[in-house]
Amino acid sequence: MFCVHLQPSGLRFEAAGAEDLLSAATAAGIRAPAACRNGVCEICEAVLLSGQALNTRNQHSIAVGESLMMCRTRPQADLELEIPAVMASGNYQPRRYQAKVVDVRSISHDVYRVALQLPRRRDVAFHAGQYLAVILPGADPCYFSIASSPSAELIELHIQASPDWVSAQKVIDALTSGQEVTLELPHGKACLAAIPARPLLLVAAGTGFAQMKSLVDYLRDTRYQQPVKLFWGVRKHEDMYLRSLAQQWQQEWAPFSFQPVVGDDEDNDWGGHHDQLVRAVLASGSDWESVEVHASGSPAMVYTLMDALMSAGLPEQAFFSDVLEYAPRN
Repeated sequence: MFCVHLQPSGLRFEAAGAEDLLSAATAAGIRAPAACRNGVCEICEAVLLSGQALNTRNQHSIAVGESLMMCRTRPQADLELEIPAVMASGNYQPRRYQAKVVDVRSISHDVYRVALQLPRRRDVAFHAGQYLAVILPGADPCYFSIASSPSAELIELHIQASPDWVSAQKVIDALTSGQEVTLELPHGKACLAAIPARPLLLVAAGTGFAQMKSLVDYLRDTRYQQPVKLFWGVRKHEDMYLRSLAQQWQQEWAPFSFQPVVGDDEDNDWGGHHDQLVRAVLASGSDWESVEVHASGSPAMVYTLMDALMSAGLPEQAFFSDVLEYAPRN
């Protein structure tokens, strides 16, 4: 196995001498641009900065400084490649797109699942766990986690829109099947640009499950084999709007386990379920020095969880949440 280092992203992956670089990068969960996969389209072009590689079309060695097609190049030593089209976590620049609303349907008493179709889908790149903005005329952007894998044809959102949440209800009212809507994406740094090296612990509250669904779909696509444990906390059983899907993952995917955490208080202002969720995570018996944690929910939940896990021994750099970016503590 050879190590392949990509610039300027800084991403790394391993490739066997008998496999092409594009296949190895894809197996490592790194999204490299590709179309034909036989060197004709030249979309997967990179420049060899150091190392030794073989062009499988003509069986010639590739010289340092030469361009290569990742789909028809095999490594013969550790490599360093320049490929600006591959970006690290958080480095994709947000752009606006017109998307067609394919479907809007209620999946619980206050959550809607929305399916959106982008033109030239393969040209729109994001990482698992990132989020987007829905742009409505005369209104502030409304931000929602992307609930689908980067490889999925449609963009999926889970929008909680109870009658007292005016901004979310306006988005649902505006998303009529067959119409178009303006999106801005991608946003967020708490995501996966490549397959993680550690076991994962995913913690979601409410519709924070949407971000976790994107991560799980991506990890299943890449055949990730390390343990993945999902904790999903809600106030009431009916709030766990895709519980059957999480249970299905547990049945079908050996590395995955699911623990629902349900509060029992009817007061909508009650925050005790956050403590209940954190206690459940702490009781999981994880080796906090060797796992990676991704959390999605309210700032109160995320910071309560982060403080508790760091006190238990989790390194700060192993905790990821968009809350740390959009709601930093003073």
